[in-house]
Amino acid sequence: MKSKNVPAPIRDSAKLYGDRNRGNAAFTFLKVRNTIQFINAMSHDNSTKAIVYAFAANLGIAISKTGAAVWTGSGSLLAEAIHSYADCGNQVLLFIGMKRAERMATAKHPMGYGRESYIWSMMVAITLFSVGGLFSIYEGWQRLAEQHEVENAGVALLVLLVAVLLEAFSLKGALSALQDQKGQQSLWHWFKATHSSELMVVVGEDLAALLGLVIAALMLGLTMLTGNSVYDAMGSIMIGVLLVIVAGLVGREVHSLLLGEADAEIREAVSSFLQRQPEVVRVLNIWAINHGSQVMIAVKAELLPDLRVADAVTAINKMEQQIKFAHNRVNWVFFEIDNSD
Repeated sequence: MKSKNVPAPIRDSAKLYGDRNRGNAAFTFLKVRNTIQFINAMSHDNSTKAIVYAFAANLGIAISKTGAAVWTGSGSLLAEAIHSYADCGNQVLLFIGMKRAERMATAKHPMGYGRESYIWSMMVAITLFSVGGLFSIYEGWQRLAEQHEVENAGVALLVLLVAVLLEAFSLKGALSALQDQKGQQSLWHWFKATHSSELMVVVGEDLAALLGLVIAALMLGLTMLTGNSVYDAMGSIMIGVLLVIVAGLVGREVHSLLLGEADAEIREAVSSFLQRQPEVVRVLNIWAINHGSQVMIAVKAELLPDLRVADAVTAINKMEQQIKFAHNRVNWVFFEIDNSD
């Protein structure tokens, strides 16, 4: 079985699995198991690094923005400071969710806690993005109603430029972490298809932060040129609207994952693989459902009618093992024999 996203070591191991020599089969099993553990560890480390980079950058930015906002009285800068503190909270919640999702399966939760990361990501989207966005809108509205002069705007503008560099550093770390998943896809296509809610939130937050900084700098610049603080207040409102929009986009994608989103690429690859097997007459249905960092597959297929039960069991076991070897995220395969869907 071949797939453009299947690592070469796993493809090679899948081919070797058919070797009838028991020694080779045992060696292959160990090789594949170690490869899968290595790849899963890399994916976990990438998410952790992205979260740590984002937290460090946002904390430094939040502190500098707060000082500058108090000194200058800038509403846009205060909105940006609130955004950065909210982003720090994002990273803490995402890290907690990622750790809780790693808990071992129990009798009550036999498939483990992989989807818990989605819940914490949803909390980030709803509570922090939206609350931060609505507060920024409120702050800008208040400043429109009560004109407030912006002082030392040059200092505020300098702080914003420094913040742009730090946010760019954070975004670079997040984009680097998702590169293995993204491949040749566009960023938007990856955002729509990814199962990694932590990376989705971090990237969304970093992009929103950069756009927010650009808005704040432009509005503060207009305030400096015209002496009219209305531009600064409007900047706060625009930043708030931006955060609410990002919250809605992230929340919609995480909601889909919570409901049990299918992995179309794995489903199509497994279907193609099964249809090539000599024991399989036809594939009736396949489900490939994301469960955190893992995938559950349920297959309903018609096998050759003259197969003995023992031979059918052997064939199914072999197909299940080859599917897991070829797709490192697949942790469960449930195979049902039937002649109609």
